[in-house]
Amino acid sequence: MHYANRHDLELAGVFEARERDWRNGAVVYQVLVDRFAPSANLDAKRALYPAPKTLHAWDDVPVKGAYLDSHKVWSQEIAFWGGDLASTAAKLGHVQDLGADVLYLNPICLAYTNHKYDALDYLQISPEYGTRDDVRALAADLHARGMKLVLDGVFNHMGRNAPIFQAALADVHSPYRHWFVFGGEFPGGARAWAHAENLPELNLENPAVRAHLYGAHDSVLRSYLRDGVDGWRLDVAFDIGFTVLEELTRAAHAERAGSLVVGEIANYPREWYPSVDAVMLFVLRQLTLRLAKGKMDATTYGRMVTRLIDDVGIDNALKNWIYLENHDTPRLATAVRDEAARRMAQVLQFTLPGAPNLYYGGEVDMTGGDDPEMRAPMRWDLVTPHNTALAWTKGLIAMHRQHRALRVGNYRTLGSDRLFAFERYTDRVAETVLVVVNASDEAVSETLMVANSKLMDNTRLVDLLHPDSAEGCRVWAALLDVTLPPKTARVFGLDTAPPGGYSNYKRVQ
Repeated sequence: MHYANRHDLELAGVFEARERDWRNGAVVYQVLVDRFAPSANLDAKRALYPAPKTLHAWDDVPVKGAYLDSHKVWSQEIAFWGGDLASTAAKLGHVQDLGADVLYLNPICLAYTNHKYDALDYLQISPEYGTRDDVRALAADLHARGMKLVLDGVFNHMGRNAPIFQAALADVHSPYRHWFVFGGEFPGGARAWAHAENLPELNLENPAVRAHLYGAHDSVLRSYLRDGVDGWRLDVAFDIGFTVLEELTRAAHAERAGSLVVGEIANYPREWYPSVDAVMLFVLRQLTLRLAKGKMDATTYGRMVTRLIDDVGIDNALKNWIYLENHDTPRLATAVRDEAARRMAQVLQFTLPGAPNLYYGGEVDMTGGDDPEMRAPMRWDLVTPHNTALAWTKGLIAMHRQHRALRVGNYRTLGSDRLFAFERYTDRVAETVLVVVNASDEAVSETLMVANSKLMDNTRLVDLLHPDSAEGCRVWAALLDVTLPPKTARVFGLDTAPPGGYSNYKRVQ
């Protein structure tokens, strides 16, 4: 019989509830539809890319071009590679085989550019990509695989070519005139996001705009949720503001209970809940890259990360997206060229509280610098059994998914000096995971204190990253002696059932 202590009773049901929420600790895989998989019917849709748009061979690399003043876009914004929703669906086996829980698509609504952040009509899918029926089919396919679908919602601004914007621009009496903010002080005559004339901002203070986006039954947000979409990632959510975000999130939950609203919020995240369910952790990415590049020591990193988790709270932290690269940043293999440091950063991505967010191609160490290099087509030629980066990524994902503490567990630091060390734990001591990181350029030996009252003396630790390793560590009187080579991370589980039939965990679980 297991006799629970008071602390066990306080935690009763907490972790089970977290496990029932798919948003906690989910592994997210991000795809740019145009660049993920080549279309099987490219010849049939060449007419969808009229000049000045350009259509490229899959092995072409995107390059920065010229600004086209007549269209208010850069030429690289209208360079296409021809991927579509059908070709994405054809590669779901790869995404599933990686172990991802969620497919997140960059914008797919009708728009002029390849990135689709300049919507012309939110309720239509860009014909280069497919139709609403293709979205429904993709959602159904993902659900059959036990996976979820998240779309990119660009609700702060539309595209300059949007019919409603052109109508409002041409006629001061247009019913859409107050959907935007016009004035001679703005370049191009209308307030635009970050002064980009192709991206006129929506007037979110107008109730009609909010109704169209998320308030009405037939609104953009609600109708896609009814199509089977499971959540929304909101572009430039910090520009949308607390009040509108909170209304939008309530609308999403009312339409589809348990749906996800995650905000692209570069600000410190503490006060952005419950306006959104989760944020993209810009600050954690910056901290982790600085650690990996040797621009921050482990002690400072640990102090700031712990402050971040404490400030947002563990239940919010578990839903936050932890990303190291995406469509707006240089790829990780370019940003952190030292492989050991890069692998160390990835360990943190998959062990700190949150939902690890993979950008397509990151699993094979695709390279790419600033825009548009980081948006190159997927390198399917690198997806082979011999790709060490792919094997490493699959191993991290499998570890994250296998260990309950990494998906939904609490967080606390281990007493350390030169290392960054922390514990992920649940109400079951056998599920405890210890993570130790040496970010320095030299080997470090240190004694760590593991403040877990259920951790029995003389417990043997198992190396989860290298399960075949013969090396063993033990915890003695809550103390762990470790030596880590430079730029390395160790992830330990507990051996609570050693051979021989005797375990001192028989009454403590």
